[in-house]
Amino acid sequence: MHTSIATVSLSGSLTEKLSAAARAGFGGVEIFENDLLACPLAPEEIRARCADLGLTIDLYQPMRDIEAVPAEEFARNLRRARHKFDLMTRLGADTVLVCSSVSPQAVDDDALAAEQLRELADAAQESGVRVAYEALAWGRHVNTYEHAWRIVEDAGHPALGTCLDSFHILSRGSDPKGIEDIPGEKIFFLQLADAPLLAMDVLQWSRHYRCFPGQGGFDLQSLLTHVLRTGYAGPLSLEVFNDVFRQAEAGPTAVDARRSLLLLQEAVGATRLPPPVVPTGIAFAELLTADAEPVTAVLAALGFTRAARHRGKPVDLWQRGEARILVNTGPAARRDGTRLAAVGLESAAPAAAARRAEALLAPVLPRRRAPGDAPLEAVAAPDGTELFFCARGRPGPPHWRADFEDLAAAPAPDPTRIDHLALTQPWHHFDEAALFHRSVLGLDAQDSVDLADPYGLLRSRAVSNADGSVRIALGVGAAPTDDTAPAQHIALATDDVVAAARAFRAAGGRLLPVPANYYDDLAARYEFAEGELETYRDLGILYDRDAGGAFRHCYTQTVGRLFFELVQRDPGHRGYGAANAPVRLAAQHQQR
Repeated sequence: MHTSIATVSLSGSLTEKLSAAARAGFGGVEIFENDLLACPLAPEEIRARCADLGLTIDLYQPMRDIEAVPAEEFARNLRRARHKFDLMTRLGADTVLVCSSVSPQAVDDDALAAEQLRELADAAQESGVRVAYEALAWGRHVNTYEHAWRIVEDAGHPALGTCLDSFHILSRGSDPKGIEDIPGEKIFFLQLADAPLLAMDVLQWSRHYRCFPGQGGFDLQSLLTHVLRTGYAGPLSLEVFNDVFRQAEAGPTAVDARRSLLLLQEAVGATRLPPPVVPTGIAFAELLTADAEPVTAVLAALGFTRAARHRGKPVDLWQRGEARILVNTGPAARRDGTRLAAVGLESAAPAAAARRAEALLAPVLPRRRAPGDAPLEAVAAPDGTELFFCARGRPGPPHWRADFEDLAAAPAPDPTRIDHLALTQPWHHFDEAALFHRSVLGLDAQDSVDLADPYGLLRSRAVSNADGSVRIALGVGAAPTDDTAPAQHIALATDDVVAAARAFRAAGGRLLPVPANYYDDLAARYEFAEGELETYRDLGILYDRDAGGAFRHCYTQTVGRLFFELVQRDPGHRGYGAANAPVRLAAQHQQR
């Protein structure tokens, strides 16, 4: 299907927005009036620019406060509209959006609204333009799609149809099933937007919190299914007002938008994509550092052994049990400290997983491969983390492990493995990251949670596979200039966190100190065996519990932008210690 995006959904100048939309693969755009007014190019030049980019101009918008007004006011509106129709002819746009009136002059008179819209459509038709009438959720008298359609039907003009907007429909709780009563040819345009489910003024909700399909709480799949059943064959267009998107770089935002539409089309059977291949485990986590000594000292204290060296690159494999950490000191390492740069995901079908990722616009990463290197497929996540799809099974060619030459005997059996990874997202990529990991990797997402930090409010959302062998916690700071954004971390699962913490400390490792006030509060909330709480206090172990059991965890001090967590998780516990995050964040700030 033809896909389109409103220029108001992207940041930058009109020409920057058009270029970003074209690069992302959109077929058309809605041009928002403010973008045109601020553009130095003449309408004819904008038309030519769109044609060069392979974009159609599918809608010009908005035209406001037109209908159900006194005669003298409507005469002024009609004069204004004729000027816009002439402009649209120069622009090459054939459909204009008319929003239901919010003017205090508008009267509650459907017959008058139909009569004036009919006259408007007459003028539009003379210029080869169609009028798409839309019910704003906060319209003065017309605020539902059913009401708007009744007026369009009463007007009975071939150049007058309706525009359906998912936000205006679903934010009011309207039943979209009634859309099927509208003939498809009278639906002139469809605008799609998702939104988080918030209890607030609908206008503010609309203007600041819309998001792309799949990033909010609306059932867009059902709504689109009803629209397609009418025979509608027009564009699927995104109209998203969002404060974050308006500040973020237009290119990645446009890609995120296009990905969301591909997923929505897949959900309703309008397009076929390679099916998701859910990862079955974490093969490795790769750290990039210009100075390996501090992080390898922590790994050694955690009981890891330098087990192997890459045959052609400055990459060491450190291993304990099933937990594998690669330490890369190659030329890409920066001087700003150690960071988690790549994740190896075990997959039953790596090539198929990569095809899915590529179809959903994930950047495929070129790799410098020496003869004999494993042919690993890799893509970039929105935050730049490299994701490698690794074959399961024995570590012979073409398995990734075959690229490494053993330096030590195979590690002894040990229950240690990677429990989860925590990745800090750029402030403007949080929703994109959640959608990416769900759609590209097929992981399930938990609800987003807010975490109190001494310098702001952080958001976190975890994604995982069904058995918990792959868990990734996505977090983000509150502002684009947040210098106190939380570091990344690797959580290591252990059967006995007390023994693991003691062993780490005895080996010279430094655990994050936790304030005594935390343990006083813990004593009030839970009952512990004799001496248990004192042990936790001594080692800085934090405690949480849910219906599935207990979660005990502690943290190493931070190295660069990375720290490690030791985790003892009861089998049924699904959390990540969110209740303890404010204490941990405050302690890390104090450490800094």
